[in-house]
Amino acid sequence: MTRQITALISGASIAGPALAYWLDRYGWACTVIERAPEFRDGGQNIDVRGAGREVLRRAGLEEAVRAATTGEVGTRFLGKGGAVVAEFPVRESESEGATAELEILRGDLARLLVDAGNERIEYIYGDQITGIDDSSDGVEVTFEHAAPRRFDLVIAADGMRSSTRDLVFGSEASVRPLGMQTTYLTIPRTETDTSWWNWYSEPGGLTVTLRPDRHGTTRAVLSSVVYGEQVDVDARAARTSAADHKARLRRQFAHVGWEAPRILAALDDSPDLYFESIGQVTAPRWSLGRVVLAGDAAWCASPVSGMGTSLSLVGAYVLAGELAAHVHHADAFAGYERIMRPFVNQAQNLPPGVPKIANPRTRAGLAALHVALRAASTPSSANSPAASSGRRPTRSTCPTTATSGSEWRRQPCQLVPNPSGGGRGSPRTGLPCTPPYN
Repeated sequence: MTRQITALISGASIAGPALAYWLDRYGWACTVIERAPEFRDGGQNIDVRGAGREVLRRAGLEEAVRAATTGEVGTRFLGKGGAVVAEFPVRESESEGATAELEILRGDLARLLVDAGNERIEYIYGDQITGIDDSSDGVEVTFEHAAPRRFDLVIAADGMRSSTRDLVFGSEASVRPLGMQTTYLTIPRTETDTSWWNWYSEPGGLTVTLRPDRHGTTRAVLSSVVYGEQVDVDARAARTSAADHKARLRRQFAHVGWEAPRILAALDDSPDLYFESIGQVTAPRWSLGRVVLAGDAAWCASPVSGMGTSLSLVGAYVLAGELAAHVHHADAFAGYERIMRPFVNQAQNLPPGVPKIANPRTRAGLAALHVALRAASTPSSANSPAASSGRRPTRSTCPTTATSGSEWRRQPCQLVPNPSGGGRGSPRTGLPCTPPYN
């Protein structure tokens, strides 16, 4: 009887459960370890576009995700007093627009992925990896609480500041700050909240947004651009306590209008207050021996890229497929990196000036932004049936790069042209590999 291959996955957000799901389908024994004491239901809105959506289709989860969407009908940019400057309803596209057709809370998507996995997948909460001893025939792993265990492979999928990555790769990977600090929280919903993603800015690079969810609450975000030297921004943020973060927010947003006072008043009562300094991860290599990086631990493109979730889903699909298609893990890791590198590079290539260009420092800059938004918005959008009724526009049938056929089973993933005519799969339009591995 063939021995079952074992994998330890660090991180139970999106990339980790997605990878466990696919590896389990290939007959692997998967253990997912998460430092949080229990499954995390919280989190903000995330979108699934293009290639990520195709992965959900192949997993049979697209309709489940659609049923769990937030109901967001589009994005509205607001001016003084909350007046609408411009609005962008959900477009009949899998890749365009600030609001995607599949908008879902991070916790809701993670729950779907965990529940979709076979009960054979082992989830361990409230623990983390403290040591990794990689040898030619396996990996000895020590934990903060549990007894040591041995696995065939270890996958670090524990986020932008992955502690597992640091154990193996040291300081090889770099986190490049993008000059923005963001705070996420959930607040009680009021009758003035709508089904739109409402975006309000004031000079000084300060932004307040409110987004709907399907749980009877509202998701709030406070963002501030960091000006001047970026040295040690992340290090300082990591050492700052929650009380210090709240004090800083109250100082920064004390004179900001619209819904800022309401959000500040809710800081102490929010069940899921979360702060991060936005950045991107660059790693010269994604694997070393029997350890490999996945998701944000390998390539965080940052929330402002709009591609974090899709990259995690696609990366998990490709990594699992390559491991199933190759006898030796080193060949699988090489194929995974060859396929995903161009995909990641494209997603990390942000437009010039992002994120500062969308969060102006001066009144003149904010006025110019509003002029540009008015020009770019659809003139008739305010009178569209979707806008007036609060429902989503009907989706159209979009072309796909997917193909099928048993002759492709167990074959290494191949890059294909994307529907827009590019030479490689696009993060927003085409899956970088086809046909399905499984």
